[in-house]
Amino acid sequence: MKLTARDVPPRSAWSLEQAGVHPLLARLFAARGIQAMEELDDSPARLLPPSDLLGAKEAAILLADAISQGQRLCIVADYDCDGATACAVGLRGLRMLGAQPHQLSYVVPDRAVHGYGLTPPIVDLVQAQRADVLITVDNGMASHEAVRLARSRGMRVVITDHHLPVVLDNGEVSLPEADVIVNPNQPGCPFASKALVGVGVMFYILLAMRAELRQRGAFDASNQPRIDALLDLVALGTIADVGRLDTNNRRLVAQGLKRIRAGRMQAGMAALYAAAGRDPSRATSQDFGFAIGPRVNAAGRLAEMGLGIECLLTDDPVRAQTLAQQLDAINRERRDLESGMREHAESLLESLMPEGDPPPALTLFDPDFHEGIVGIVASRLKDRLHRPTFVFALGQDGFLKGSGRSIPGFHLRDALDLISKRHPGLLRKFGGHAAAAGCTIAEEDIDTFEEALARIAHDGLDASLLARQLATDGPLDAQWFTPETVAQLDAAVWGPGFDAPVFSDHVEVLGQRLVGERHLKLSLRVQGQVRDGIWFGRTEPLPAQAQLAFRLNLDEFQGRQRVQMVVEGAAD
Repeated sequence: MKLTARDVPPRSAWSLEQAGVHPLLARLFAARGIQAMEELDDSPARLLPPSDLLGAKEAAILLADAISQGQRLCIVADYDCDGATACAVGLRGLRMLGAQPHQLSYVVPDRAVHGYGLTPPIVDLVQAQRADVLITVDNGMASHEAVRLARSRGMRVVITDHHLPVVLDNGEVSLPEADVIVNPNQPGCPFASKALVGVGVMFYILLAMRAELRQRGAFDASNQPRIDALLDLVALGTIADVGRLDTNNRRLVAQGLKRIRAGRMQAGMAALYAAAGRDPSRATSQDFGFAIGPRVNAAGRLAEMGLGIECLLTDDPVRAQTLAQQLDAINRERRDLESGMREHAESLLESLMPEGDPPPALTLFDPDFHEGIVGIVASRLKDRLHRPTFVFALGQDGFLKGSGRSIPGFHLRDALDLISKRHPGLLRKFGGHAAAAGCTIAEEDIDTFEEALARIAHDGLDASLLARQLATDGPLDAQWFTPETVAQLDAAVWGPGFDAPVFSDHVEVLGQRLVGERHLKLSLRVQGQVRDGIWFGRTEPLPAQAQLAFRLNLDEFQGRQRVQMVVEGAAD
């Protein structure tokens, strides 16, 4: 691993510090592109206006008219945390804006039975709900056939999504023939935040609806529905979907965290925090990514995402607790399955690396792999070997369902698009983002897919991109090794595109021992001071001297707090 220090523009750091920002935070923020205090203002008034989001006003008019006319609205969700939170936000928000319970319903695909997104069988389920309006959340941009079917049956279709649209062989963008499409990544949308995830798009549609109903005289600014009460769910979905934390997304997440810390959250959120053993009064964005989000996602991976959605919808604390405990149990099962699959996948890797070096891209399949876990295993292998990785499982329909994760510099969805053009018919379905994507292929085509992905990776990835690099914030001055500093770091919003602080320094290893058989407990001398450290998942001993990358956390034992260095890597 190569450790690189982030560049800190001195003028930006000085300006932030002069404006009252903590000196360490001023340095960290400046290194992440913050130049002025205004960019750190996370008040709701600073959010981008919904009027900038193409289609939001049209969707607001259509939905407001449908509600006033007593029509039925059905949300088609996705089976990940973004889809679940988007569904819950949509249903809760529509209720706030006047929809009656009998007017609202939702359908969520079963991963194993229906596959991803809006499909003709899902349209059948929506029709069975007697819906007049079909609303997708976090899906729909590639659902041309299903949209045509729904409209032919008399339904109006509103697509709310954030995924990239389909691009034809001639380079033209192909959009479904929906009544309205709301997606910041559709052509011609001026919305400045292209990183908005599915739940964020739904939240913005609700803001546009509220403005439309206010204009119609349904209420005024003094007694309008508090759509901001849903920001805890928006924050969860944004982080769980690995949405890039641009300025607008940081504001959405910051507002959600403030609500949770103040105890003003949905009953399901509170129950999930309890099930995860986390303290909501000290909520961080890391909670969403590593504790709350995985429990919601587990339902879509191994069971049925309706459990997760119902947990986020209920206002009954007792029911919320019961559902959260079920999700926690499913998540434990998911961890056990993941562990076994990962070990099996790692054994398969040996055949791909006869000389010890991994190929430029990895493709793995085994008949025993579980379809709901392939994305997690792909992510773990990608992290370990620093290679674009696809893991496939056999679906109930007889096709292989693959989930991929990528490294910086290799756009996975574009790679799939190139494969589809070079090998027409190979990919039955595909979609995704730069860092994560999925596809469906026939089992007999796995070797062709593997060769095609490896060829594209070979052509597109040079040695510098294949070398593992970790950007750090350099040494941490001894004065900042305090619980107060850790609290200030934890209070900030960190995530993709606004990475959590990782420091680096030369250390002397004074002592090391294994704890829990899997983790290396360390005693380190840093800048003349002895510090506690731990390297999770590391069993090999360290040399007497090392250059380590680390973050800070608080190790609490018997009521005492000690600052601990959590090692993220070591320089080669």
